[in-house]
Amino acid sequence: MTHQVHAFEPPERFVAGTVGPPGERTFFLQARGGGRLVSVALEKVQVSLLAEKLEELLTEAQRRFGVQLPEAVASVGDNDPLDTPVDEEFRVGTLGLAFDVDTATVVIEAIAAGEAEAEVELGGDEDDDDDEDDDEEPDEDLDRLRVRLTPEATREFIERARRVVNAGRPPCPLCGQPLDPAGHLCPRHNGYHR
Repeated sequence: MTHQVHAFEPPERFVAGTVGPPGERTFFLQARGGGRLVSVALEKVQVSLLAEKLEELLTEAQRRFGVQLPEAVASVGDNDPLDTPVDEEFRVGTLGLAFDVDTATVVIEAIAAGEAEAEVELGGDEDDDDDEDDDEEPDEDLDRLRVRLTPEATREFIERARRVVNAGRPPCPLCGQPLDPAGHLCPRHNGYHR
């Protein structure tokens, strides 16, 4: 089976966004450029971790390579909805990040979830002898989205991703679980509606 690499180096637009009401949202990474539009689905926690790790990557690039970083984005920036149609190319299993020193750009790679990945996650890192074969082979057969961003575009992506993650249901002040519009059964209130 052939795999596809959707490369946008650089994209016209690269954003994190959602489809659906709070509590039922599906999260997407969407890249547009060269007349193409690619949307890949992922989990909320993946979007949150991606923003966090991108921030760490930029800080490390500045420290190690002297890359000039833009100031934190204060304005709203790109707050438009996802481009339509939002057709899921694949569900993301693995996210990879790198900093290309030669071009001073951030490379983000979203790799499709596969059967081999589930086996590796369940097995853990106990078998060091087999890790080399398992890491190299499965990724080659999986679809991927590869995006190359400038540090400025990366900062804009980080800010939007954080806004998207925080735009969901507010947390319960007692237990921290998301509050539905109709309330929820709070474990801190012994199951009474809050």
